[in-house]
Amino acid sequence: MIEITVTRNKSEMIQSFAISGHAFFAERGNDIVCAGVSAVSVGAINAVHSLTGVTPEIEQESGLLRCIIPEHLPDHTQEKVQLLLEGMVVSLQTIEEQYGQHIKITFKK
Repeated sequence: MIEITVTRNKSEMIQSFAISGHAFFAERGNDIVCAGVSAVSVGAINAVHSLTGVTPEIEQESGLLRCIIPEHLPDHTQEKVQLLLEGMVVSLQTIEEQYGQHIKITFKK
C-alpha cells in the first residue's frame, strides 16, 4: 500500500508530505496507481519550483518521496505554493477514492 502523510502547520498550511510504499495494484511498469501518485506528486514539486522559484527539500529513494517546504516564505509566494500543494492533495484524494485499497492519505499537524 502507498501511504501518504501530509503535515500541516497551525495555520493549516502544508509544511511537508511523505509518500512511501508500493500500491501492488499491478506488476511493476503496469501499476497505474503508482504511476498516478508519482506523476501527481513529482508534478506538484516541479510546479512549485518552476512557478514560484521555491526549491523544496527533497528526499527520494526507492519507495520513498519526502518533500519539505522552506519556512518563512513571502506571503504571496506561500499562497502560490499552497495552492499548488492543495491541488496535489485533491488529485491524490481522487486516486484514493477509486483505489482506496492501494493508497491511504493521512493528515497530521
